[in-house]
Amino acid sequence: MSQWRKAGPNEAFTPEEIDARLKAELPKWYYEDGWIRRKYKTSGWKGTLMVVNTVGHLAEAAFHHPDLTVSYAFVIVKLVNHEAKGVTERDFQLAKKIEEVIMWQPGAEEGSALAGTPDDPRFKYIKYD
Repeated sequence: MSQWRKAGPNEAFTPEEIDARLKAELPKWYYEDGWIRRKYKTSGWKGTLMVVNTVGHLAEAAFHHPDLTVSYAFVIVKLVNHEAKGVTERDFQLAKKIEEVIMWQPGAEEGSALAGTPDDPRFKYIKYD
């Protein structure tokens, strides 16, 4: 963990704590209406389905279930802990894992044997930030 208040898995953080952590740890995520959220832009339906399936796998493995807004060229992920009636450490940890996997670019990693998606519109599926 970091310099943040240590809280139990079902202990909700204050809006101020949430905003500070998002700014420091997940700058593309934002806090709105009691949820932490992230919009992932895709290159079309194929990419949208890949994002939805990835988020679904990670959430199910974590046994923590986000709300999703799914459209042709984007997916919005919303996380809150319903039991705690707020955003908890569980939400932050799942958000970090989602961010890590969805935004992974193997071709950008130094020394990676994986080439990553070619810079060609025929193969692009997600719009990296």
